[in-house]
Amino acid sequence: MTSQNISTPSAFDGHRPPSSDLLSDCVHCGFCLTTCPTYALWGEEMDSPRGRIHLMKNGLEGAPLSEEMVGHFDACLGCMACVTSCPSGVQYDRLIEQTRAQVERRHTRPRSERALRSAIFSLFPYPSRLRALRGPLRLAQRLGIEKALRNSTLLQRISPQLAAMQRLTPQLGPREPLPERIPATGTKRATVAILTGCVQREFFSGVNAATARVLAAEGCEVLVPSAQGCCGALSGHSGREPEAQDFARSTIETFEQFQVDYIVVNAAGCGSAMKEYDFLLAEDADLPGGIDPSRVSAFTAKVRDLSEILVDLGPRATYHPLQATAAYHDACHLGHAQGIRTQPRDLLRGIPGLTVKEIPEGSLCCGSAGVYNILNPKPAAELGDRKLRNIRSTGAELLITANPGCLMQIAQAMERDATPIAMAHTAVVLDASQRGLPVEELLSAAP
Repeated sequence: MTSQNISTPSAFDGHRPPSSDLLSDCVHCGFCLTTCPTYALWGEEMDSPRGRIHLMKNGLEGAPLSEEMVGHFDACLGCMACVTSCPSGVQYDRLIEQTRAQVERRHTRPRSERALRSAIFSLFPYPSRLRALRGPLRLAQRLGIEKALRNSTLLQRISPQLAAMQRLTPQLGPREPLPERIPATGTKRATVAILTGCVQREFFSGVNAATARVLAAEGCEVLVPSAQGCCGALSGHSGREPEAQDFARSTIETFEQFQVDYIVVNAAGCGSAMKEYDFLLAEDADLPGGIDPSRVSAFTAKVRDLSEILVDLGPRATYHPLQATAAYHDACHLGHAQGIRTQPRDLLRGIPGLTVKEIPEGSLCCGSAGVYNILNPKPAAELGDRKLRNIRSTGAELLITANPGCLMQIAQAMERDATPIAMAHTAVVLDASQRGLPVEELLSAAP
């Protein structure tokens, strides 16, 4: 998408502002209202998708980018439930991404907020920095220091956002690094490379190990590029466009060195971002060091969620019984952004003995939304508690989802509720069934 000329004074500059053509698609019918998390919480029109679209139009027509306007944009979780529910096909995902990039360029946040965002984006997109934290964090957990800090109100008084970040930290076990190549079991059906991610790689490495085993068992030769870094999802979803573009270029350059049929992703937000590189890098060929669109398209054409590739291949491995009742939670960037809903359910229902329940208000976000639960801890907690109540209503003893952020967010709600249930990534459940592990191993797992 090329830059748009704006003849009137505007809240936005001329570099990829929210498209007036896309804005005009909204007919303000209101179908989005019941699916929008912030509208569900507050009932405020300007905190609904159509309300934010109205603000975007005002900005294009000359309204200033006020603190109040930015607050409504910041309050959006970017869950894309409105995209799913919209009968007019409004591309709200494009609009909010364009708007957030404008906000990051044209709005000066308070110093404390700038410092917090700088800390977040200097840490989470860098696996090596997260790895450096693992040792001290794990030691603090083993000594009980981390638990004492959770139970204290000290950090909450200093900064609710930092307290939220601390509470989200999962219980860390041993790290499970992967070799650069895992051979296929039996006849090879495909060669795939997997994205190991940032938080996923360092805090949920067991999920990556399970992903590799499941793919290998289904006949995939699995490559794990050691030079890979962040895919840019967190940055892109937060309006940090140049940073996201740098990460995207690096990711493409890393993976295109390998001859693979598919690039497999097991984190919903990452997969969503990587499938949208064509939009993120639309003007890249005109920039120094930019990537030609044909290379970008060749990359995105290979990106698949784990459940997509497994369903496309069809089951070949033996799946042993897991006698349990589970609830499946749709991660927003898997269900709404990528439209992947039936595939994970089909895979899970293919496990003998496993009963999969639907969660009421299943399309409503759990409140994770990248770093939203750190920047906006109060509404995120309200959404997390609401999600947990709906999960409990199913009577499930195991919650299954496909995104590390959702796992951490719902685990935090369980901690507040003080009655946790078992939680697992889809890959871990499939792996347990393939390996014939006792179901007790899943049901005893800490969230």
